[in-house]
Amino acid sequence: MQAPNRVFSFPNPVDEVSARLVATGVVAQAALFLVTRWDLLLVTLAYGFVARVLTGPTLSPLGRFVTGVVRPRLTIEPREVPGPPKRFAQGIGAVLASSALIATVGFDAGGLTVGLLLALTAAASLEAFAGLCLGCWMFRILMRTGVIPASTCEACNDLWSRTT
Repeated sequence: MQAPNRVFSFPNPVDEVSARLVATGVVAQAALFLVTRWDLLLVTLAYGFVARVLTGPTLSPLGRFVTGVVRPRLTIEPREVPGPPKRFAQGIGAVLASSALIATVGFDAGGLTVGLLLALTAAASLEAFAGLCLGCWMFRILMRTGVIPASTCEACNDLWSRTT
């Protein structure tokens, strides 16, 4: 069931097609930064992740573009997946992108920035091109070990108990 349309809410469920399209945009932004070293790209990348963690696509320019322009033009059927693991994955992206921004702007640590963005690009590429969400996989492990309570995502608990 979709959450009410509030600014600070994350959709649940999430359309996996949209998530993969957003991941494709992240790969493009990160790769463009790695080629150009244009700091503004790090700002937009970090902002986009933080905005998606807080609001889903609502305040994210990339999220709005994907859900409002690109996705409606595709004839692929939606594939709904639980929202909490996707939000967790966006949180990991926010940490990596924000850390890369801080490393570049605050410390002029170009090597660290490149390493963080390569990790981010690898994870986003797996989501975009193979449909493998590393953050979702980590979320699953954390749920199974009890670090994340099962009540956080009842749909995940049901889904993952069926696949074991």
